[in-house]
Amino acid sequence: MSDNNTKSMIRRRTLLGAPLLLAGCDWRTAATYDGDWVGASHERGHRLQALSAAGSASGSAGGLSGGSPSGSAGDSATGSASHPVAASASQGALATPVVIKRCSLAIVGGGVAGLAAARSAMSAGVDDLRLFELEDDPGGNARGHLMGGLACPLGAHYLPLPGPDAHEVSELLHELGLLRSESGRTVADERHLCHSPQERLWVDGQWVDGLLPPADKGSTRERQYRQFAQLVADTSRRLRFTLPTHRAGWTPGHALLDNLSFANWLAAQGLDDTGLLWTLDYACRDDYGAGIHTVSAWAGLHYFASRHGFHAPGDETAEREAVFTWPEGNAWITRQLAAPLGERLQSGSVVLRVSAGKHQVQIDLWNAHSKQHERWLATQAVIALPLHVAARVVAEPSAALTTAAAQLSHAPWLVANLHLRTPLTDKPGAPPSWDNVLHTPGPLVKDETEPAESPAANPALGYVDAQHQSLRPTPGPTVLTAYWALGDGDRATVARQRQALLNDSWRNWSGRVVAELARAHPDLASKTARVDLMRYGHAMSIPMPGVRGSAALQALAQVQAGRLQFAHSDLAGYSVFEEAYTLGVAAGRAAAGRR
Repeated sequence: MSDNNTKSMIRRRTLLGAPLLLAGCDWRTAATYDGDWVGASHERGHRLQALSAAGSASGSAGGLSGGSPSGSAGDSATGSASHPVAASASQGALATPVVIKRCSLAIVGGGVAGLAAARSAMSAGVDDLRLFELEDDPGGNARGHLMGGLACPLGAHYLPLPGPDAHEVSELLHELGLLRSESGRTVADERHLCHSPQERLWVDGQWVDGLLPPADKGSTRERQYRQFAQLVADTSRRLRFTLPTHRAGWTPGHALLDNLSFANWLAAQGLDDTGLLWTLDYACRDDYGAGIHTVSAWAGLHYFASRHGFHAPGDETAEREAVFTWPEGNAWITRQLAAPLGERLQSGSVVLRVSAGKHQVQIDLWNAHSKQHERWLATQAVIALPLHVAARVVAEPSAALTTAAAQLSHAPWLVANLHLRTPLTDKPGAPPSWDNVLHTPGPLVKDETEPAESPAANPALGYVDAQHQSLRPTPGPTVLTAYWALGDGDRATVARQRQALLNDSWRNWSGRVVAELARAHPDLASKTARVDLMRYGHAMSIPMPGVRGSAALQALAQVQAGRLQFAHSDLAGYSVFEEAYTLGVAAGRAAAGRR
């Protein structure tokens, strides 16, 4: 989404479908690696679409080709504007179930919100519950992978120390032993905190410490770094920014920021330095899947104001944000959440329809393991699904649900894990770090001739080293996890990028990833044994202008009076662990109390 009134923004160029810039390395001849698509598969959803058509009088039974019931990547790359989407679950008749079962509480979706709902309900005394998850493993966007015996993430890979408003997350981390209280202070288990050095940036042919492009003392860039830092501090004092966001309240000041793009707000402040704009664009793409011209000014400021602020070079008060991380990323946490469920977790459950009646909730699903249609009857249900999926699955969805689902746009993501046989030869400069980002130079002036729907020139976000937390004395084989955010542009552009993610080959996508990283590591292709790719068609909701202040989202996030409770990070308008977990806990408690 391009802002015509913005005087300074990143030049947009179409990447997908364009010739690859291989940075002097022809991966077609130099690459010796193999690999494949891994993780969630869109085929299960596509098989469901055919099954739904066969079992429904109208040719539809809530087919989920547009999304995964788990909120994970089971919807991977499907549901684009050019992909046929089955009709709503409220239409047509379902096939007669083979078995009918009962439970007290049904939870639909096994991402962070669904797992949190199950945990809180069990803590409230609910033992007779079932959590239905589309994929074979729960976790949603926080799942893990193994390559050559080494753990690596398939999605979210870190969790900041919880702030004072994230009570539920803090309680969880205490229960998991990651936090403890000592003499009235909260202390983190340093074994799980990110080791130093934490982050570095490849810029102008060398690695530099931190993620800010260098600024000469007294330069325009340094002045604008300090100006933006002051603006973040001033805005934080005037308006509250918290994680989770609903605890900050919502004022006219928040609404004003929510109605502007971040790029427009920055331009109005006179901020136009290329280094600053690149940094802010990177931060938004990293957290939201889209850049400064796509997300709202509220979202852009929230990124910094809700956590540790923005620190200009030389700021003596600056402290790097402490984060928890693991080789497998946040899969470490979701596995702890899933472990107590045992047989209460039913994977391979493709939910066809959820119908809330006067006395019970009816859940119809296809069990991919037993290959049969099941019907579950529950007293209460928690719908822990992306809203565009929930609107198709829930029979007779409310106006708030259909409105909210239509307002949201979701960013496609590519996650690439590269198994290296031997360590890379590192260039001089800052040493190898956990988070390694490659700066993309380019003019930051508005090109009036380019189309408004053009996506970002480079959606790559760098890589993390899965073995950075290892205490091994000498370097050895490792896995690098590279992230690409494909959510920039208008809805039609994002749909095309989603379709390209589905249709283009593993070889082409792996080649793009290797070519991008080869800018800093020319020996990467020759040392790579395997590249496994994970695609997310609807990885996260993008906090575009107007989304956070949506009345429909706020209505769904409240405790519901009926038999359905909703829980998903979509309800916050963007996707982070703190939002999903807090919403899941609230929904689980509410459902437990209404049984």
